[in-house]
Amino acid sequence: MTARGFAAFPKVKRRVATTWWGKAWVKALEDTALDNATVRLGRRYAHAGVVGPITVSPGRLHAQVHDDHTVHNTTVDVPALTEVHWGRFLDRVAENPAHIAALLDNDMPRDLVTAAEESGVDLLPGIGDLEPDCDCDGWELPCRHAAALAFQVGWLLDADPFVLLLLKGKPEQELLDALKDRVAGPVGTRTPVVVSPEIAGQLPARPTLPTTTPVVLAVESPPGFEAADLTALMEIAATRARALLRSGTLAE
Repeated sequence: MTARGFAAFPKVKRRVATTWWGKAWVKALEDTALDNATVRLGRRYAHAGVVGPITVSPGRLHAQVHDDHTVHNTTVDVPALTEVHWGRFLDRVAENPAHIAALLDNDMPRDLVTAAEESGVDLLPGIGDLEPDCDCDGWELPCRHAAALAFQVGWLLDADPFVLLLLKGKPEQELLDALKDRVAGPVGTRTPVVVSPEIAGQLPARPTLPTTTPVVLAVESPPGFEAADLTALMEIAATRARALLRSGTLAE
């Protein structure tokens, strides 16, 4: 599936983005806007419940916005990542199991986004990255309808960071499959990280470890992972931890 649909938000008195990445999305909208008054009007439209169901697909947001008995087709385009950029991002995520766990828990760690930026991968939009389009007669960029759509997408991002990743080009299951391939790939093909003798001499004595194969108890798999896949990842992590304690080396 390369697109996701979300039900229309009901009328609310007040709602704002609460996560740091949701706020970053709204800030990009506000920094891009040519008219702050239109942005404020768009926020009121978002609260008024006049935005229809939202469709999120790679590089594009779409919704119909009802305004004074007229329905407007409204889109907001966002630059999607190239396959090269996706490769860099997935490598960064796979380096740290905590990043995978955070994403599955609907969290977007700041250090992951920072690491991605250091690799030349921009997940969050900046000034000018949000390109609105609407069939209304408004000249503002964004118009009130596109601003309302963008504000509501900030609410979607709060609940599920995979919405942002889909918007940048990767559906959730495709992304999780790519991560599993990286984490559970052939260990022998990876470059080992060797601890120098000087550093190794400062390490405390390693405890004597049993030679039995690690046993992983039954686990309840989070969304996107089968239990067998998760168990395999845990066994790999346990085996590598034992290797590190015994020899001071660890496959990347």
